[in-house]
Amino acid sequence: MKQYPISKIRNVCLMSHGGAGKTSLAEAILYNTGVLDRFGKVADGTTTTDYDPEEIKRKISISTAMAPCEWKGNKLNIIDTPGYFDFVGEVMEGVRVADAAVIVVSGKSGVAVGTEKAWKYASDRKIPRIVFVNKMDEDNANFYAVLDQLREKFGKAIAPFQVPIKEGEHFVGFVNVVDMQARKFDGQKVVDIPIPAGMEDRVEPVRQMILESVAESSEELMEKYFVGEEFTVEEIHHALRVGVEEGSIVPVLCGSALTNTGVQVLMDAIVEYFPAPDEMGNIIGTKPGSDDTAERKPDGKEPLSALVFKTIADPYVGKLSLFRVFSGTLTADSTVYNPNTDTNERIGHLYVLRGKKQIEVDKITAGDIGAVTKLVNTNTGDTLCDPFNPIVLEGIDFPEPVISLAIAPKAKGDEEKISAGLHRLTEEDPTLKIELNTETHQMLISGLGEQHLDIVVSKLKSKFGVSVDLSIPKVPYRETIRKKVKVEGKHKKQSGGHGQYGHVWIEFEPGETEDLIFEEKIFGGAVPKNYFPAVEKGLRESMLHGVLAGYPVVNLKATLVDGSYHPVDSSEMAFKVAASLAYKKGLEQASPVLLEPIAHVEVIVPDDYMGDVIGDLNKRRGRILGMNPQAGGMQQVVAEVPIAEMFKYATDLRSMTQGRGSFTSKFERYEEAPPNVAQKVIEEAKNNNEE
Repeated sequence: MKQYPISKIRNVCLMSHGGAGKTSLAEAILYNTGVLDRFGKVADGTTTTDYDPEEIKRKISISTAMAPCEWKGNKLNIIDTPGYFDFVGEVMEGVRVADAAVIVVSGKSGVAVGTEKAWKYASDRKIPRIVFVNKMDEDNANFYAVLDQLREKFGKAIAPFQVPIKEGEHFVGFVNVVDMQARKFDGQKVVDIPIPAGMEDRVEPVRQMILESVAESSEELMEKYFVGEEFTVEEIHHALRVGVEEGSIVPVLCGSALTNTGVQVLMDAIVEYFPAPDEMGNIIGTKPGSDDTAERKPDGKEPLSALVFKTIADPYVGKLSLFRVFSGTLTADSTVYNPNTDTNERIGHLYVLRGKKQIEVDKITAGDIGAVTKLVNTNTGDTLCDPFNPIVLEGIDFPEPVISLAIAPKAKGDEEKISAGLHRLTEEDPTLKIELNTETHQMLISGLGEQHLDIVVSKLKSKFGVSVDLSIPKVPYRETIRKKVKVEGKHKKQSGGHGQYGHVWIEFEPGETEDLIFEEKIFGGAVPKNYFPAVEKGLRESMLHGVLAGYPVVNLKATLVDGSYHPVDSSEMAFKVAASLAYKKGLEQASPVLLEPIAHVEVIVPDDYMGDVIGDLNKRRGRILGMNPQAGGMQQVVAEVPIAEMFKYATDLRSMTQGRGSFTSKFERYEEAPPNVAQKVIEEAKNNNEE
């Protein structure tokens, strides 16, 4: 692919709710630019941007993919992102390097949760957007109903540039409301036709929306509008372009990606209304190791600054890093500096990716997007820059995992393989976290939803040849005591030669700290001082296993008050054993109880779902601590909930709130488990021991 000047590049992210047709739209765009000679379909698994075996199998996008192409002297870098919430990390990668977004909405199902989220991500990054109402060829597609929803949800910024023309139920063309010109589809082309009779009633109110938006863009146009003067076509176009760039105007276009109608008009709009990278203002970063700002112009002659926004773990090529150059030029066979890891990286071959196809190039200049293989110390979100003019660009803000499951190999001895596979997958997906729980001896994987973790399991099998099982993690319970007791522990063994003799009296009572408090009140040397450490050691070792269900014991105070010894047969070992005997006897008598971990949970939900969410938290034995109104009709519910009840909460909250709710959870403290819960845990522990 030839290198385009920065003013001729458009970096556009496709975003939407799952199933609205982003991947088909990317396919249509590639087909229209002549890159593809046949039109791939998601249903057949033949599209350019859904090339991963998992995507083909599930017929959904799982990762963000690139679809660069050339259109009327411009280069369009189309970034196709997934629509399902489990893969929102991928959307964050795509939107970080885009200068604009096309939000795709289904003409049938209209504005969905994913539409709202896509809008929010674009607003957070302050990038201009166009809404494309897709699937207009399908029965039940209703452009006006969707338009009403868009206006209701996103306000006055919504400006429909087109009104569909239908013949019977068929979508055959549109009226361009900006130029007041009707166009009809003729195969892949559009031809001008007169505005069909009877459409004025439809077109006029929509045109008024546009003219209002134009009027609001400047004082003088506002005056013209009130006086009733007509705007010139130039004034309208200029005002719309400025409005789109500022985000105060969001054009709405319509069409069908599958039949490739209205797509070329969208492509023209991308070129006309979306900004080039050099119109996005200077790039602001920081100097390495400080908070001082560093600035770069978006220009190929400036010092290099590039951001790695995605990593692909390819079993054959190894690690493939996708990056966007913000300033300067990255050339093959050069050395660059990574300030995040403070290392130099050697750049070998450079590529432009189109789906899985790698097109080799010798350089990537400012504003453009490329890929490089085999970077050793560079991860997603890292900056690559000129070693003599270092800068750290803003990274990518990934969401925290919300669900954790235990992962174990089906076959003994595959632990190494799992570990290596997961390490590669976390390089590729920063929203996936792995942790080895030293207490429960389980490996835990955490992600953004059950489907997310399900795909990790599939990838481990297909890419790394290891089969695994996922299960609910074990809960790290604790045990403690509620009353004070005094017990004797005596260890006496006579065998040939030296015997063993250790004898202690210990008082056990609830302690103030989680750790053991050990004291001694021995009078007259009943137990010599040199055996005190052995007694404490015996107790500490015993505390790893409680007497109810074998969980570690906390908040225990033990006081050595008496005992006896034998000048020949006593030893440290014997006193250690005596202490552990006293421990077992003492804890059983001191009314032991099971403690369960409690999490501090904060849930953010729309007002409408408050009742359901609070009812559900109560069912999970949660205590509601408070409710705080948030911006945008949302509420924050603060609660404390036993961790044992929270493992599948992410999935349940999503279905309760249609994906609009979110939550965070962190460990707060231990408290006594209710008798019915304790009973169940104790019985399970017994059964496991018997097995």
